[in-house]
Amino acid sequence: MIEKPTKAILFVDDEGVILEALKEQLKRLFGHKYVYEAASSADEAWEVLEDLLIEDVEVLILVSDWLMPGTKGDEFLVQIHQKYPSIVKVMLTGQADEAAIARAYEQANLHRCLSKPWSEEDLADAIISGLEQGTIEQG
Repeated sequence: MIEKPTKAILFVDDEGVILEALKEQLKRLFGHKYVYEAASSADEAWEVLEDLLIEDVEVLILVSDWLMPGTKGDEFLVQIHQKYPSIVKVMLTGQADEAAIARAYEQANLHRCLSKPWSEEDLADAIISGLEQGTIEQG
């Protein structure tokens, strides 16, 4: 019997093609080591997060777009940080202004901000360094 991973990476973006690309790139990097979940809005991400916690799956990293309907990525990441400070946060953006990025670094303890289109190498570096940071903070 294959053991189900107990740690997850959550992606939040309103574009399905982006979510699929993120998931595929990290599956190539980590295989089946993690649960990969996706949400198309901040509201849906909260639901996914709660469901994972009920299943005893810890979300290690949250990768969020900045420009989404409803809640902007920086606001969402600040809210996540207030409730779950140990989750490592990465923001993707093609359009965030400097103030929003600075706010996310200051108030959400943003680990990294990647510009769209990102390179698979930059994504891998952000996730690997984020996992290392998370391990150091928890250990």
